Amino acid sequence: MTRFTDVAGQLTEQAIELPSWAFGNSGTRFKVFGSAGTARDPFEKIADAAQVHKYTGLAPTVALHIPWDKVENFEDLRKHAEDVGVALGTINSNTFQDDEYKLGALTHTDASVRQRAIDHHFECIDVMNATGSRDLKIWLAEGSNYPGQGDLRGRQDRLAESLATIYERIGENQRLVLEYKFFEPAFYHTDVPDWGTSYAQVSALGPNAMVCLDTGHHAPGTNIEFIVMQLLRLGRLGSFDFNSRFYADDDLIVGAADPFQLFRILFEVVRGGGYGNPDVAFMLDQCHNIEQKIPGQIRSVLNVQEMTARALLVDREALGQAQEQGDVLSANQIFMDAFYTDVRADLAAWRESRGLPADPMKAYLESGYQNKIETERVGGTQAGWGA
Repeated sequence: MTRFTDVAGQLTEQAIELPSWAFGNSGTRFKVFGSAGTARDPFEKIADAAQVHKYTGLAPTVALHIPWDKVENFEDLRKHAEDVGVALGTINSNTFQDDEYKLGALTHTDASVRQRAIDHHFECIDVMNATGSRDLKIWLAEGSNYPGQGDLRGRQDRLAESLATIYERIGENQRLVLEYKFFEPAFYHTDVPDWGTSYAQVSALGPNAMVCLDTGHHAPGTNIEFIVMQLLRLGRLGSFDFNSRFYADDDLIVGAADPFQLFRILFEVVRGGGYGNPDVAFMLDQCHNIEQKIPGQIRSVLNVQEMTARALLVDREALGQAQEQGDVLSANQIFMDAFYTDVRADLAAWRESRGLPADPMKAYLESGYQNKIETERVGGTQAGWGA
């Protein structure tokens, strides 16, 4: 059995990007709930995100969503991030809220609508140049509700053409990362429903085009760790969006529904060379509908850290021997022994050794920051979906 002391050094390689939208109000299709102290603009969102990194040491960057996080001067926002101890990361585009995109954006039959969507991505690339961001992440809410509504082949062809136009604009050290989602909001078909479609599209673009895997974007019963393995094997896993799901794309705290699945995913990340690899970005993608925003993000990054530690504990040499010998039960026992190892006390001691609080959640709650923002952030419009 591998010991925690044998893998502790590898934990310093972990970095998990936070989503700016996690610090705004969110909800369901039925209601968006407000909460005291919620950030009112991108500057306050980043200040809140910096609190997560302050107490965990795990979240050095913050992803932005355009136009939700548009500001007059992105250089000022970049400087603000540096001042509070973080950096700006992935830039996420948005082609799912404008009326013109009701029947598609990058796949629309109208060339002028497609150009509007392409121009939006050009704007996102301009933001990347100002913020120093590497990745442009694209998620498309495009598809159809009824058989015959759209030409499935034609939509793929138009998507390929649009993506190629965007890809030509990205810089030498920048990347296009294409996300996928098997359903919602379209009900009959989605234009990028699975990893294979995303892989096919990005492979045609070039080496700086990658796939983003959102852990909530799969049909029930899908073996997500198999997809992780395959994309790492193919060299096209560009990023993760970590969250948790019970029924569909629930966007809940990662590990809340199935910690064992998170462990299995992270084991394949480690085994496939994705851990500590700068080409594989780890990000949260979740909305805190009823819980406080900052503690919710703290809990998520700690869950990822804990399951990473357990994944690192798998005795891969012994596991490989058992697999080679066809010893099914021993191989499974080696795997499960690591999963069932309680590393919480070890992680607390490890944090203290690095000048971090043993219990980041407790330290944040005792810091007074939550009371401070609830008292000071009175007036104005709280950030939420669309702002």
